[in-house]
Amino acid sequence: MKPLYSFARIASLALALLFAASAHAQTPAGKIGVLWLGQSAFKITTVTGKVIVIDPYLSANPKTPEAYKKLEALGKVDLILVSHGHLDHSLDAPALAKLSGAPVWAPAGLAQSMQTLGILPAAQANRMNKGGSILPFGPGGVRITMTHAEHSSELVWRNPATDKDETHVGGEPAGFVIEMENGFKIWHMGDTGVFGDMKLIGEMVKPDLILIPIGGGQFVMNPVDAAMATRELIKPKMALPIHYGTTPALSGTPEEYVKALGNAPVKVLAVKPGEMLEF
Repeated sequence: MKPLYSFARIASLALALLFAASAHAQTPAGKIGVLWLGQSAFKITTVTGKVIVIDPYLSANPKTPEAYKKLEALGKVDLILVSHGHLDHSLDAPALAKLSGAPVWAPAGLAQSMQTLGILPAAQANRMNKGGSILPFGPGGVRITMTHAEHSSELVWRNPATDKDETHVGGEPAGFVIEMENGFKIWHMGDTGVFGDMKLIGEMVKPDLILIPIGGGQFVMNPVDAAMATRELIKPKMALPIHYGTTPALSGTPEEYVKALGNAPVKVLAVKPGEMLEF
């Protein structure tokens, strides 16, 4: 009689369980957790345990680990930020908002379109503009400020009455500076090309960590441009390269970015999607 499970089968099951446990690991209390999920999607846990999801493009993202392609895998979500209307940043925001009950904060035109089209109720589609700040969890909590990004933004919506796609106002593209309860500052730069006021934002914010697009092509900064902006304009302590490798056009790599940085005094955190960083 054959055993129900071979040694190899038991080993593979154990590895699967270990992966599942690590994929859903919780950030320790008092720590900041930064989980990159491919393209520009992040799950960020604040010092006090609030969970912020940025640019949730997960279900159709080729770089998102399988463990996170189902939105339920994110667990508790307190706030959703969307940098602009393109589907590789906004695709899963409405479904995640409905699943979690969390509010979405987005560029004013994009949030207004979500309200007008009935994608989300007004209470969950919150309007914001560049230079504006919110304290979503109350005084003494996280402060989020919207910044400029040099890009475009359109909202493509499938009209249920016609079953055809329509293009609607997506507001202006943006980035977000997230200042944690302990003062640690993360700048999610959204999709952007180089612009001169990166220097001004760098001087005003003094970011500890930037989440910077490097994919290049016809959409965002390439590694050389991103390195110049990092080294000469922003001057952060740490940089995490994002928005690459999901399509052939986004061909830039972290290795090219690191090489172009030269001896700049910035620590590059070239993580893979699904890897958690703690600060």
